[in-house]
Amino acid sequence: MIVKTIDAKTFKKMFLAGAACIEAKKEYINELNVFPVPDGDTGTNMTLTIMSAVKEVNSLSDPSIEELAKAISGGSLRGARGNSGVILSQLFRGFTKEIRDYKELNATVITNGLMKAVETAYRAVMKPKEGTILTVAKGAAEKAAQLVLETDDLVYFSREVIEHMEKVLEMTPELLPVLKEAGVVDSGGQGLLEIVKGAYDALLGKEISPISIAKEESTSSGINMERLALEDIKFGYCTEFIIMVEKEYNEKTEIDFKKYLETIGDSIVVVSDDDIVKVHVHTNDPGLAIQRALTYGSLTNMKIDNMREEHNERVIKDAQKAAAEAKTSKDKPKEQKPRKKAGFIAVSMGEGLGEIFTGLGVDYLIEGGQTMNPSTEDMLNAINEVNADTIFILPNNSNIILTAEQAKQLTEDKNIVVIPSKNVPQGITAVINFVYDKSPEENAERMTGDMNKVKSGQVTYAVRDTSIDGREIKQGNIMGIGDKTIMSVGEDVRSTTISLVQSLVDDESELISLYYGEEINEEEANAVADELMDLYPDLDVEVHYGGQPIYYYLLSVE
Repeated sequence: MIVKTIDAKTFKKMFLAGAACIEAKKEYINELNVFPVPDGDTGTNMTLTIMSAVKEVNSLSDPSIEELAKAISGGSLRGARGNSGVILSQLFRGFTKEIRDYKELNATVITNGLMKAVETAYRAVMKPKEGTILTVAKGAAEKAAQLVLETDDLVYFSREVIEHMEKVLEMTPELLPVLKEAGVVDSGGQGLLEIVKGAYDALLGKEISPISIAKEESTSSGINMERLALEDIKFGYCTEFIIMVEKEYNEKTEIDFKKYLETIGDSIVVVSDDDIVKVHVHTNDPGLAIQRALTYGSLTNMKIDNMREEHNERVIKDAQKAAAEAKTSKDKPKEQKPRKKAGFIAVSMGEGLGEIFTGLGVDYLIEGGQTMNPSTEDMLNAINEVNADTIFILPNNSNIILTAEQAKQLTEDKNIVVIPSKNVPQGITAVINFVYDKSPEENAERMTGDMNKVKSGQVTYAVRDTSIDGREIKQGNIMGIGDKTIMSVGEDVRSTTISLVQSLVDDESELISLYYGEEINEEEANAVADELMDLYPDLDVEVHYGGQPIYYYLLSVE
């Protein structure tokens, strides 16, 4: 089989196939992450990023290459989550910018697109690291530049590029020692490889399975609802929708929601992924399911099918009314506050931490963090809500900084300053050190300098066995994680937390701050604080309710 050109129809199939492939492999990619923490994960972030572009592509009817390029670039840029998602969106941005003026793609155009993709992605990262997705992308571009001089057959060309990408991916542990110690290849590079493999399958004419198509159209649930059996039609309406979570939604909330759905129907599937919850239920009253869902956030992708083909007008009207009310509430213009000189946006997780940031004058909180990285579009929506000349963004997570920077690049009417806070304690310190009568540049320097003096830590649990920095970690172990590495490992939260603090305290330390999470009660937190005061009688120890999920404690020493 020889293919020399790719038209728009084939290019669309290839892109959708690539998206389907990474969606299918996202959990495998997640398992490649070095730190065994319950975080946002590379596979999930890259999948959510590309699915945002899939939504744009699927909205087009018989598109041209130019229209596809615009949809892929715009959709992925707005939907980018985490460092891997932002880099992927920049690869798409560079590639589509190069190919958009062509009606068909050949080896030369694709090679130029790959070169532009790598250039764009490297430029977007302040300190590019080799041994990452960037290295794998660069390997693909360099191999393409060699092959384009030898062949115009895109089947051979693509197969050789993929084989070279696999070799480069296998070399990533030699470029990043932490990968070698953990015994894994780079997860972002693996994700990029899966996308290219899926596109290659489509080029060969392989059909995308119905399951993959369903996954593309359901955004990120990872569940093909059409596969659910219809053997029991006790409840007549197949009801599906996605909740865009706007209020606290944790494991307990999900259990309560499922229990409620069980009282009104069956065939229940509720899948949570970051701030998106995919819901499927068979019920005789879809309106009840929708009304309960609206208590957690706004709804989208609503779909109601009468499995008995009997039209119950009352139920359908109830569902439509609930959806209309949700849209009206979402679209209702908010009262614009007076323009300020400076405003603040902070990424935060947990009721207590939100209250702390609000008390310090933060104007807008984006719910998110390690377990659910917000998208570029989330950042842009927050920027739109804050009426200020200069807006300081506090990502409070190293995996969100690049997303904030991308939102900054897409904002034209406001001065955006990203303070690169890597955790919540750094973000709190940065806000405290803001001085209103100083310039944005002076404040950025002051806030960044002071927050970098803070030594931070977090206590959580290991989700799998691994080896890092000479430490053997077993699934279920409690880990004390410092700014750069895991500093303590134990069997219980209290002793691991104390050990982590001891690793952070030095002769210049004056204050220890503990922010306890939703799984820790005040009495337990105070007991840890009392032990720390006994160990360090000359230091101040403060205890605050954070309410954050996953992390038993966030803490700082300064």
